[in-house]
Amino acid sequence: MKVESYLFFNGRTEEALDFYKEALNAKVEAVIRMKDSPEPPQGGIPPGTENKIMHCLFRVGETQIMASDMGQGQTEFKGFSLALATKTEAEAKTLFAGLGDGGQVYQPLIETFFSPAFGIVTDRFGVSWMVLVDVPQKK
Repeated sequence: MKVESYLFFNGRTEEALDFYKEALNAKVEAVIRMKDSPEPPQGGIPPGTENKIMHCLFRVGETQIMASDMGQGQTEFKGFSLALATKTEAEAKTLFAGLGDGGQVYQPLIETFFSPAFGIVTDRFGVSWMVLVDVPQKK
């Protein structure tokens, strides 16, 4: 079994994909637009939404994330963070800065008892990210 993230960007998915490609070196693997759906919604595709993203899949490192413009009116991401574990402090700093461009830093990258660099940033789309250097645990 897997648990995967599905994000709704309320009409801004294309912009979010471009941002994550730049900030996180994300790789877009699939995009299905409303007009390309093999099963259009009952009542047809609402005018003006033909090019909106019905479903997409992108990867950040080894992680698959799905997203859509169609979120039944959802406009805020609350109650969770995506955790981004890096191998080096330099990588953590680069990714943290990229995610923070146009966003808001809640916890600057600092050294903690569990990581040499840990920080929390909310990106320009309202998605919260915890960025940390992943340190192997002692057995």
